[in-house]
Amino acid sequence: MQEHVLELNGVSKHYGKFTAVDDISFAIPTGSIYGFLGPNGAGKTTTIRMILDILKPDKGSINILGESCALNVRHRIGYLPEEKGLYKKMRVWAIISYFATLKGMDKKTAKSRAFELLERYGLKDYAEARVESLSKGMGQKVQVLSAVAHRPELVILDEPFSGLDPVNQEVLEQLIQDMAQEGQTVIFSTHIMQHAERLCDRMLLIAKGQKIFDGTLADAHAIIPRRVTLECQGDISAVTKSADVLGAIERFPETHNRAAGSRHWELQIKEQADPQKILQCCFENNIALTRFDYTQPSLHDVFVHLVGSDAREHSLR
Repeated sequence: MQEHVLELNGVSKHYGKFTAVDDISFAIPTGSIYGFLGPNGAGKTTTIRMILDILKPDKGSINILGESCALNVRHRIGYLPEEKGLYKKMRVWAIISYFATLKGMDKKTAKSRAFELLERYGLKDYAEARVESLSKGMGQKVQVLSAVAHRPELVILDEPFSGLDPVNQEVLEQLIQDMAQEGQTVIFSTHIMQHAERLCDRMLLIAKGQKIFDGTLADAHAIIPRRVTLECQGDISAVTKSADVLGAIERFPETHNRAAGSRHWELQIKEQADPQKILQCCFENNIALTRFDYTQPSLHDVFVHLVGSDAREHSLR
């Protein structure tokens, strides 16, 4: 088995003077769940279309499943485009079966596979329904199942969570996890950071066509130091001198007064430190805290930190 299912090296795409994708390079390990993350218009869809040879890059090289052109391995790829659409008059099971046969599966196996997927992911009762009778969310689930029914080695989903209610988002997350457990590589693009936090082994953050991060969730969290916030009305010098606490913090700056008689500190916590040691030390020294906050930075926090105003402009929460 090859180490990487997909590799991009120095890939760029221009439309006149506008640069949609700017010199992007990354490699996706085989069998991983990999997220393309960024605000709308960041270049995610353009990158996916170049990977699939729908668009030609102006510069750089792409290797997918050992080939330089996705068309040579198209039967090994499952793709859900950003623009969703199904044949409205077809029955649900038939459309899933039909797309599976287009990718080389025989008709009998394809039909069996369609009913298997519909039962597994909560659409069994709609197998004989026509697509036009489905809700938008159900129709999108059917299209996702149609894209993966042939058990592709590489699955590429462009904004698959868009338009799904929370229940169906959970179903789709389960489908992605199931495919990964079966050894398939799943790439999905999204501007919703929570999906990536729950699912991804690795992720690529892009903004304005440029790569700003490529790594694991732990790598992303390490970009923003962990912090503990303390407030009390008295002195906390005993805490600052504690050996346990000194071993846990990088810095211990006192900041401005939040209220009359109240003092506020923010502690930058070392990577492997236990913030509970700080709280325990406060209790042992009879320090009456009015506030103790510890929060792990979210992926959204990291993205805003890296991208700044552009991330705030496009709501990523």
